[in-house]
Amino acid sequence: MKLAKNINEQSAWQELTTGAEIYEPGTSRLVNTGEWRVLTPFFDAEKCKHCMLCVPFCPDVSIPVKDGRREDTDLYHCKGCGVCAKVCPFGAITMGKEEK
Repeated sequence: MKLAKNINEQSAWQELTTGAEIYEPGTSRLVNTGEWRVLTPFFDAEKCKHCMLCVPFCPDVSIPVKDGRREDTDLYHCKGCGVCAKVCPFGAITMGKEEK
């Protein structure tokens, strides 16, 4: 990846990195991005039927699965988008404010 050494008003446009292009794989496992979350998914294990519909829809890969069963949400990486709650047909995931 080529970056401009000193980006300022004097830099030529040819020296700037093209925007909206991904040059390296994601590092979400290395960075705690969950602090950005506004809403928190609350998982009700008793309502969950382990259909796994929520797992592939999670854009942050924050729903761990172990031995064919869904586990509680990885809040270190979940950004609280609510997609998991929307796709859950059993109401096992609800979104709300986290008490700190």
